[in-house]
Amino acid sequence: MRIVLDTNVLISGLLSPFGPPGEIVRMVSSGSLTLVVDARILSEYADVLARPRFAFDPDAVAALLDYIGFRGEVVASEPLARRLPDPGDEPFLEVALAGAADFIVTGNLAHFSPEALAGAIALSPARFMERYRDAAERGDT
Repeated sequence: MRIVLDTNVLISGLLSPFGPPGEIVRMVSSGSLTLVVDARILSEYADVLARPRFAFDPDAVAALLDYIGFRGEVVASEPLARRLPDPGDEPFLEVALAGAADFIVTGNLAHFSPEALAGAIALSPARFMERYRDAAERGDT
């Protein structure tokens, strides 16, 4: 399954291995999920992971970013026809559309209105895990 992972979910999953964000990060690390990214998303991940308030080990951050770059699917995208309320969210939707990702997983669903999604599906981490488990039961993962 291919997903676009909003930075807020990545950070939440790294800060706490419990709950849906932690499960998603572990699934990415195990190769069960493929992240669809572009240079802007990788840059945002790097910038946020380097913030002193999170106190992540710089070597671990570098290893994670290398892993995402190696195992993820890097795509090129086009600008959206319709702007999002928060322009910082636009790369995530652009990449989801360009890479035909199965889902955008985000903690900010309000930023992705159904009319702006243009066919993409945005889910909260909890709802994504429900959908993933349902698909696994059917053998669709």
